[in-house]
Amino acid sequence: MTVATLPPPRAGLRDPAWRGRVTWALLAVLLLWPALVLTEFKPWVMFEPGTLSSTLKFLGDFFPPKIEGEFLWLVARETWRTVAIATAGMALALLLAIPLTLLSVRVLSVSALSGRMALLPASLRQLVRWLLILLRSVPELIWALIFVRVVGLGPTAGVLAIALTYSGMLGKVYGEILESGDSHATASLLRNGAGRLQAFFYGLLPQNAAELTSYSVYRWECAIRSSAVLGFVGAGGLGQQMDASMKMFNGSEVSTMLLVFMVLVWLADQASAWLRKALG
Repeated sequence: MTVATLPPPRAGLRDPAWRGRVTWALLAVLLLWPALVLTEFKPWVMFEPGTLSSTLKFLGDFFPPKIEGEFLWLVARETWRTVAIATAGMALALLLAIPLTLLSVRVLSVSALSGRMALLPASLRQLVRWLLILLRSVPELIWALIFVRVVGLGPTAGVLAIALTYSGMLGKVYGEILESGDSHATASLLRNGAGRLQAFFYGLLPQNAAELTSYSVYRWECAIRSSAVLGFVGAGGLGQQMDASMKMFNGSEVSTMLLVFMVLVWLADQASAWLRKALG
């Protein structure tokens, strides 16, 4: 056997980064283990004889789904109400998010053109950012629980809950999108005497419109999912009807509504994809 045909040394086959990978894997396990203990994560409980039998019985009640005409009409009405809650909530969220975004964006500040923003606009900008943090830090489910106590059961609580939480999310991401883009055109407009709204509509918006629209459509798709979940706390829509059927242990009704909700999410995903393509 010649030198050219000799196999390479075994040491050359060893991954030079294996020590780092093993170290990080062990650190991840050490950090994850206390979290699993704290949350009492015990998935094997699902396979105990008593739990498994009750689970199989519960799932068995799902078949066949209920397809009676009167019930399907009820589901169709609640499905449409779910979409209406999501759409109305997004509309109100946009009404809140857009002005808050314009107040929080540094690139639209005239005083920032010289380098450092003046004290008053800087303070206002910081207050608006704190408000956006407050709005998005409270989950829509908590807002729904609050509004159910204030305005009672029904879709109004769901609309207001989505509006508040999503206005904070939209305002934050809109601001990041606008500030991460090229601000040369906007700064030129402001230096030449244009107002903030003119600088926004003719400078910032044209170059960021596609990204802003794509995120807005994605959030509307998420709002449809959220509106179904909010129904479990009495905020109306398909979720509230599903909660009532589950409390009555009516698995066939729950199965039908789950299937309808999966179709609804699929349609929302297709609609959002079509809008992104049309507007992109």
